[in-house]
Amino acid sequence: MSTQTTIARPGSSPSTPVAAASPEKASTATWIAVLASMIGAFMAILNIQITNASLLDIEGGIGTGVDNGAWISTSYLIGEIVVIPLTDYLSRVFSFRHYMLTNVVLFALFSAACAFAHDLSSMIALRGLQGFAGGVLIPMAFTMVLTRLPKSQQPIGLAMFALSVTFAPAIGPTIGGYLTENYGWQSIFFVNAPPSLLMFVALYFTLERKPMQLPLLKEGDWAGIVTMAIGLSALQTVLEEGNKDDWFQSPFIIKLALTAAVFLTAFIIIELTVKKPLVQLRLLKQRNFGIGVLVNVLVGVALFGTVYILPQYLGQVQRYNAEQIGLVLAWTGLPQLLIIPLLPLLIKRFDVRYVAFVGISVFAASAFMNISLSPDSAGDQFFLPNIVRAIGQALVLTPISVITTTGIAPSEAGAASGLSNMLRNLGGAVGTATLATVLTKREQYHSNIIGQSVTLFRDEVRDRIDHLTQYFMAHGVTDAALAQHKAIGVIGQIVHRQALILAFSDTFFVIGTVLALAAIAVLFARNIKVGGAGAGAH
Repeated sequence: MSTQTTIARPGSSPSTPVAAASPEKASTATWIAVLASMIGAFMAILNIQITNASLLDIEGGIGTGVDNGAWISTSYLIGEIVVIPLTDYLSRVFSFRHYMLTNVVLFALFSAACAFAHDLSSMIALRGLQGFAGGVLIPMAFTMVLTRLPKSQQPIGLAMFALSVTFAPAIGPTIGGYLTENYGWQSIFFVNAPPSLLMFVALYFTLERKPMQLPLLKEGDWAGIVTMAIGLSALQTVLEEGNKDDWFQSPFIIKLALTAAVFLTAFIIIELTVKKPLVQLRLLKQRNFGIGVLVNVLVGVALFGTVYILPQYLGQVQRYNAEQIGLVLAWTGLPQLLIIPLLPLLIKRFDVRYVAFVGISVFAASAFMNISLSPDSAGDQFFLPNIVRAIGQALVLTPISVITTTGIAPSEAGAASGLSNMLRNLGGAVGTATLATVLTKREQYHSNIIGQSVTLFRDEVRDRIDHLTQYFMAHGVTDAALAQHKAIGVIGQIVHRQALILAFSDTFFVIGTVLALAAIAVLFARNIKVGGAGAGAH
């Protein structure tokens, strides 16, 4: 005899009956739906980083400079950040099923459209739309775990979600690099088509049909939606363009910064005062949710920042091609496939806070292992740090998700999912832009310091220039003045490369420090007993 349990659906009350599910075991159809939603979350997060190993190729293909390359990743993140907190509300308006299936299709279409971008502006616009569709898939997967699965099976669902969040960014550059080198950079934007088709079919037959509730559009927190979208977009533009425009020396940056400050302040005030806010900021008052979100943001800085910085180092300093970069980064993803499935057992046996602390600390250690880079630091030298990083990342997201979701009622699952995922991705966007700024400023600093020592007043410098001058004259340069000019140019390139290496070392130090703060913060969460009740017990 089949039984029923009461599991909240997005847009429904906690008492909505779900047939064919028991209190202790989800049905086969439910697991198919959850697995399909995880494919969506995986692909959406994968596409944040899939372009990183191929940025130089894409920049060349659309005719833009290296200073603008970060926008290809950042515009996607902006789209995700804006839509994630909207997901809970829009899934109630259009129904969970309709909204999910529509965005699966749009995600695949906008992804393919990126392959036909002809300049930076069109690429930014299409990547933003791709992120706007893909961003829906991330909180929906998280919500599926909290509302479709019984408490005893939620740790398994959270581990699957953690695998999507950590494995996808790690393997993204590997896939992107391989496809770029063998089939051209355009091919990386077609990789979403087969999984999207599989996901669409699975969700079409497993998600329940429910009517749309279009009258809810009148009840929408439109003031919050507008102020959030403008404020976050302005903030991210400040972070992205500020470094190139010398920050507040630029009137454009000043205007954008004021816009971000005004609109985000208004957004916070609106969300704390309206009856039906878009984002449930009051959830942050819950101790574990607030601490979990803070740790999520800091981990997001490191997670997305590392996958941005390392390909930049390998490409700019070591001149690796996209496929070579991808192969180096592959070792940050593969070990996670072995470790993350064990997390549900691990968090039932040990204090979940200590599991998270160990994972974040190991992740931090991997960053600190890269703070002494040299001209010889290439792919082989990153093997051990990447393995250490993979182990740390595998131990991070599932425990943090358990800490964050404990005490969250099923009726609040959609709102909590949107807020948590938005802030983690915002941390990634802010972290990427900040690390790019740190890299530029520290490269300038080290160039000045090294340049003070490399002068014509030193014998070894003059000897080096003379040696290089003789080398060029022995290899076809007949004009002594031209040969000397080339020699001085080589010295300048050596100084620049060494300064760049030191700057990359500094960025890894910043990442390690951020993670150290996250490790300390997670210890302030309340103790959680994860046993048969599983994650999400309340």
